[in-house]
Amino acid sequence: MILKYHTYMSKLTLSIDDQVVRRAKRYAEKQGTSVSQLVERFLDLLGRPPKDLEDPPVLRMLRGAAKGLDADDYHQHLIRKHR
Repeated sequence: MILKYHTYMSKLTLSIDDQVVRRAKRYAEKQGTSVSQLVERFLDLLGRPPKDLEDPPVLRMLRGAAKGLDADDYHQHLIRKHR
């Protein structure tokens, strides 16, 4: 059995600075997507609970670097760093 569903698309008019639009179009082209798809993904992320969001790679890397440190260790690190 094959289930079919229809996705209905809505139009949205936005007022955005021309330079921002040009940069977004260049970025979208490099990513092989459209500005509309970028905006849709962004708006979709806004509506999701934080637990559904994946951490960016840099944050995952930084968390990995801090493994084994507790709050006291980090506090002492900051004291030494900012002397």
